[in-house]
Amino acid sequence: MNKPLSIGVLGGGSWGTALVKIFSENQSKIGWCIRNEEIVKHLSKHGNNPHYLSSVTFKHEILNLTSNINTLIAECDIIILAVPSPFLHQSLNQITAPVRNKIFFSAVKGIVPETKKIVGEYLNESFNVPFDNIGVITGPCHAEEVALERLSYLTVACRDAIKAEFLADQLRCTYINCKVSDDIIGTEYAATLKNIYAIAVGIAHGLGYGDNFQSVLMSNAIREMKRFISKVHKMKRNINNSAYLGDLLVTGYSVFSRNRMLGNMVGKGYTVKSAIMEMTMVSEGYYATKTAYELGQHFNGEFPVIDAVYDILYREKSAKKIMRKLTQNLD
Repeated sequence: MNKPLSIGVLGGGSWGTALVKIFSENQSKIGWCIRNEEIVKHLSKHGNNPHYLSSVTFKHEILNLTSNINTLIAECDIIILAVPSPFLHQSLNQITAPVRNKIFFSAVKGIVPETKKIVGEYLNESFNVPFDNIGVITGPCHAEEVALERLSYLTVACRDAIKAEFLADQLRCTYINCKVSDDIIGTEYAATLKNIYAIAVGIAHGLGYGDNFQSVLMSNAIREMKRFISKVHKMKRNINNSAYLGDLLVTGYSVFSRNRMLGNMVGKGYTVKSAIMEMTMVSEGYYATKTAYELGQHFNGEFPVIDAVYDILYREKSAKKIMRKLTQNLD
């Protein structure tokens, strides 16, 4: 990079807050756009986000706060998207500022429901952002552990290796290790699919299946993920790397996983609607399941875990019966 690039984060949720915390370790100023004006005012006065990771405090001189997305885009060279996928289209539709020469990195772990596209494809098709200016930030990493400064690992993927390495440098700190990848499509799909598999693991747990079965389910899930991603974008990749397998494991097993939580509630007998209503955060795997299922049908592939989660969430079939049937398709 010829000059220092300014970074801005769009999104005031837990992941957006965690990313601002990480970037503040290496940047003297961070742009941060939060749609809720009351949160912006609270942050300006008290230095913390009252709704998410409230224990994290920021120095006032670090933050350049706004509730206007066009202000963020005008003032920053790199925009980090940390808005839950169901709300991303609505947020970005407010853009009037030029974006073609901006660099976007998605930290969104899901599909844009309105277009059934991953975020990179959506940015390219809807806003004409060149693929060289689009990247992905993936885990395995939970925002709650970032807040606690527990050692975590991230992967930054971009077709432009220089941009990927620049952002990785801005993310590295005493509690964040970061590596780069050129598999932008594969890592983004992996970040989406692992949420679906985490719902499956949660359902199994809620139904009373033990650790032995859940380990078999996860083993099958990573192989299914490999088949799915190969259908979408065939290239040489090691599915056992942390951006794929590692992210799947932490999302499937962690107590912080909102997707596992949704599945667990459904397995315990909640209706899908009541489980979603009771959760305080968005389960992006719910929205991703429908799109992944439809893509799987288009590929004519064998994706029994995705099919099972779809049957339970969208066809309202018995979780107990569907999971029992799934056990016969696993090895």
